[in-house]
Order: sequence, then C-alpha cells, then structure tokens
Amino acid sequence: MNPYKNTSFLKLTLRFFIVFFVLVTLIRLSMDFFKFEGIDGLKNVYLNDEQWRPFLKTQLAISLLYSLLMAGYYKFIKK
Repeated sequence: MNPYKNTSFLKLTLRFFIVFFVLVTLIRLSMDFFKFEGIDGLKNVYLNDEQWRPFLKTQLAISLLYSLLMAGYYKFIKK
C-alpha cells in the first residue's frame, strides 16, 4: 500500500520542496565553494550587486518543479 495516497497533494509537494531545496542549495554552494576558492569567492559571485536574486530564483524554480513532479508521481501514478 502506498502511504502517500492518504496525504494531501499540497503537504506532499511542500515536503518534497523543502527537502529538495535545502539539499540542492547545500550541494550547489559546497561545489561553488571550491570552484570560486572559498567564502570570499562565493561573496563576490552571489552577494555583489543583487546577484543572490537569480541564484534564489533558480533554486526555487528547480525545487518547485521537482516537488510538483514527485508529488504527482507518488500521489497519482505510483500504486
């Protein structure tokens, strides 16, 4: 039996969204930490001149898309 069938679609989407957003953001920042040579490089790339907004928009869009797809799969397709 699928335990996700009894969960509301919104709660399931929110759960996938939060977990995926946190994990992907941490992974991306840790990879960029080495790519841009430390904290100072991250500050220069993401925090100068409102550069954090495109980063955040990308992370939110990717997380929202993933969460909607996964919630739809577990709620309506998986048996």
